[in-house]
Amino acid sequence: MKATLIQCSDLGFSYENRMVCEQINLNMNEGDYLCVVGQNGSGKSTFIKGLVGLKAPAKGKIDFCGMTRSDIGYLPQQTVAQKDFPASVQEVVLSGTRALFYGAKEKRLAKEKMEQMEIADLADRSFRDLSGGQQQRVLLARALCAAKKLLVLDEPATGLDPIVTEQMYELIAQQNQQYGMSVVMVSHDVSSALWYADHILHLENSMRFFGTTEQYLETSYAAQLLGGGVR
Repeated sequence: MKATLIQCSDLGFSYENRMVCEQINLNMNEGDYLCVVGQNGSGKSTFIKGLVGLKAPAKGKIDFCGMTRSDIGYLPQQTVAQKDFPASVQEVVLSGTRALFYGAKEKRLAKEKMEQMEIADLADRSFRDLSGGQQQRVLLARALCAAKKLLVLDEPATGLDPIVTEQMYELIAQQNQQYGMSVVMVSHDVSSALWYADHILHLENSMRFFGTTEQYLETSYAAQLLGGGVR
């Protein structure tokens, strides 16, 4: 039986005294791949920020079972400023180790994650000179340097072409299936995301569904978001 990783109890978040997502009650276990779905403005990114400690709950609580927030690797939505960051690929990935000084241990870890993301040959390249897909691989490698038990991703494939998007999803799935990394991912590409996730959280400013992907596909919420169905 899988160990519980996260418990959310009547969890809610607000901005300027207005609740933007609430009534979130769920248990996430080690090894789960949870996809957070819903319309724009439904509270998905706010929930993600709450998980990683960037947003304090307005009510309820998050319990981490056998882990802390320092065990979480986080890949937020990339900004224009981040895309123009003047550092080498290796330097960006190393920053994910959260170490004050980079010794042999940190460099081995960064090398391992770059190899997993198939970007080891780009180590000395400038991050700002890479393609969008290459940059996302670098940032995913950086997040993995921090992730001990949980990888949290907010729209990791935004702005990428379909082929690169598919490659990104495959790399994330590999971390989950081959390396046992638990994953929480927000994605607007619901059809593809459901192909990989084993659990779904559907938000419409409150929790409307939490359960397995198979159960979700039987709901009216899935029908509304999917339209043409899962690929």
